[in-house]
Amino acid sequence: MSTSTQRGIFARKPIDMLLAELAGEHRLKRALGPVTLTALGIGCIIGAGIFVLTGLAANQYAGPGLVLSFVIAGLGCAFAALCYAEFASMVPVAGSAYTYAYATLGEIFAWIIGWDLVLEYAVASSTVAHGWSHYLIAFLGLFDVKLPAMWTSGPIEFNPATHEWFVTGAILNAPALLVVLALTVLLVIGISESARFNAAMVILKVAVVLFVIVVGAPQIDVSNWHPFLPYGMAGVLKGAAYIFFAYVGFDSVSTHAEEAINPQRDVPIGIIASLAICTILYILVAGVLTGMVPYDQIHLDAPVAEAFATRGLHTAVFIISVVAVS
Repeated sequence: MSTSTQRGIFARKPIDMLLAELAGEHRLKRALGPVTLTALGIGCIIGAGIFVLTGLAANQYAGPGLVLSFVIAGLGCAFAALCYAEFASMVPVAGSAYTYAYATLGEIFAWIIGWDLVLEYAVASSTVAHGWSHYLIAFLGLFDVKLPAMWTSGPIEFNPATHEWFVTGAILNAPALLVVLALTVLLVIGISESARFNAAMVILKVAVVLFVIVVGAPQIDVSNWHPFLPYGMAGVLKGAAYIFFAYVGFDSVSTHAEEAINPQRDVPIGIIASLAICTILYILVAGVLTGMVPYDQIHLDAPVAEAFATRGLHTAVFIISVVAVS
């Protein structure tokens, strides 16, 4: 067995050492195929991007040009996805970018990237949970149920209209906290159970996204697409930078390399397929959303549900809200 090529903070773990560690008795179970990995990727990507971020990106940054923003952001992610796919096929072990950095750059860089990944997923999870909380409040509002404001918002929040932070007077966003705890428990139970639950949620999410596209398309008023670039190409690029966050998740497929049945084949398929599918869905939903409602009237917290509400499609609002909180 090879040893680290250097000592100290720049010590590296060669690929053969990483692969040799997989022979241990505590290794993860290889139970995931390309379809399951693709579903895991879609499950991580679809969420805040379609149901929350599209509202602010269209209203404040890109207007109907949000469609181009998704194209640009998706293209940028594609290059990153190819890199992840290449690394995952060469180093099919858990750890994602942390492991890749350890094998190529050294321990100190792996340590830095490892904490970057913790920060990335912490911010992503909290943002999605926050958006989920808004949809839960909107869903309960359909039944005239109102939760105390001090328990449905963070103590400090950001106002996208004024670009300023402000004190809300709330104590805790309890719905967001509870959903994170529930999903954490599910993940602790095991990868097989998590994968099955994720697959069911992916089917449900993709179904409602297709529902939004099919039902919303006839409601499009093409006059809402004019002007198509109200903020110019600069706005499109700002929108792309903002909704790039919506793609966070495709890289998580590489963290399951050690649990893939055939990682050299399955992981690249899972990464690229999930990114391609979600990019297409994002573009179509952005077109429908900006076609249904003038860009400057798109709701910031629950844009998709509110777009259907403005057209009097209350059954659709109910379905979207149910899935958004599922």
